[in-house]
Amino acid sequence: MIQDIIIQGARVHNLKNISVTIPRNALVVITGLSGSGKSSLAFDTIYAEGQRRYMESLSAYARQFLDQLDKPDVDSIEGLSPAISIDQKSGSKNPRSTVGTVTEIYDYFRLLFSSIGTAHCPNCKTIITKMSVQEMVEHSFNNFQDAIVMILSPLVSNRKGTFQDLFDQLLQKGFRRVLVNDKIYRLDEPIKLKQGLKHTISLIVDRITVTKDNESRLFQSIETACQESEGLVLINNEDSKQSLLLSEKLSCPKCGFSIPELSARYFSFNSPMGACTTCNGLSEFKDFEPDLLVLDHNKPISKSFCKLLHPRSKLGTMLKDIMILYDIDPNIAFSQLTQEQINILFYGVKEIDANAYSSVNTVLKNRIWDGVIPLLRQQYKYTYSESRRFYYKSFMAPRKCASCKGFRLNPGASHVQVGGFTLSQLISMQIKDLLNTIQSLTLSDAEEIIVKQVKKEIINRLSFLNNVGLGYLSLDRKSGT
Repeated sequence: MIQDIIIQGARVHNLKNISVTIPRNALVVITGLSGSGKSSLAFDTIYAEGQRRYMESLSAYARQFLDQLDKPDVDSIEGLSPAISIDQKSGSKNPRSTVGTVTEIYDYFRLLFSSIGTAHCPNCKTIITKMSVQEMVEHSFNNFQDAIVMILSPLVSNRKGTFQDLFDQLLQKGFRRVLVNDKIYRLDEPIKLKQGLKHTISLIVDRITVTKDNESRLFQSIETACQESEGLVLINNEDSKQSLLLSEKLSCPKCGFSIPELSARYFSFNSPMGACTTCNGLSEFKDFEPDLLVLDHNKPISKSFCKLLHPRSKLGTMLKDIMILYDIDPNIAFSQLTQEQINILFYGVKEIDANAYSSVNTVLKNRIWDGVIPLLRQQYKYTYSESRRFYYKSFMAPRKCASCKGFRLNPGASHVQVGGFTLSQLISMQIKDLLNTIQSLTLSDAEEIIVKQVKKEIINRLSFLNNVGLGYLSLDRKSGT
């Protein structure tokens, strides 16, 4: 029996007419610099020839269903058996990709929750119920008494298109104005929208002052808004810019928190409808880090701040004033500051003490100190220089989103429950525990009928992952890890 694989005159890609002998029945590692021909030797020469020999052993009928590699440019290969190849694939680096999305199990969970989920108010934990038009009127009086409000009917939410047919239909019904991407347009004038961009469109039903004299008109306007948008009405306070979304279908009877109709999109963190508005569904965001803004933690803080806080800059001058006002010694090291002092310097104070403020000649205005990090956030947000933004990012570190606690969904979607569990609670479990939870989920007979097939598919996929030894993973884990 031949003990070696003997390759003569390999000239595939970067290989320069090389000859090599490789022992059989042994684990052989091919190493070398990038571009030296490792993959060309292993995959494009040895494997390609082994696969070609395997293909020749098959019938012509079987060969037509298989992809065949080209014959490698080599003089001869001896001692080679039919071969298989296991190629390494790198995981997705997309920060939105998770174990749940890659395996598509998360899609079935979205169907499960949109089919039989029970919405709960994130504020008062009450089950969200439908609200009648009269209840909407009363809620408007409770929130906008004597204020001028705009009654809107939400029609399109973050969708692409020109929507010319919609505008024509609204004009034929007698309406006059619409709100498109927060800008008012007249329906009797041309409205040109870019088809490739996403748009949000609301019909302006009425502009009214919320008083008892206008109660009947307010009722009619809200009723009209509900009819046009299948039960949704948006009330905007023109003075305070406060908005209130009410629904005939899903609205909290206590605090008025409303959510749209439950759909699969509402539970997707890749959709504006379901994603957390703070982190946009990424579960984390980059923010300025005090430890990075101080270059040397053992030197006096006045001499160790980064260039963004240079003593001669406006921000550096404000810092010096704050240290004087709060008796912070600029000659001590950052590592010696108390947590309270760090919070004062980097995260500000609500209001500076009047007596201390009047006793010091300071550049601070109106006794307000927002803190270094909020001020740097403003500078980063409004700078137009890409090189400047890149420099700012060197002082930032990733932080878990405080709004969604890293679960990516908005408050409404993250408080919908099935069998007493929220979607966030389920996908954060280890797969082996999640499988047991789904199998023992307590549902009514009607709910079991509705989600029978979806539940079966979830159990099958979770069982497969558990059986191949991946039961320690959770569905919310990033695929890049």
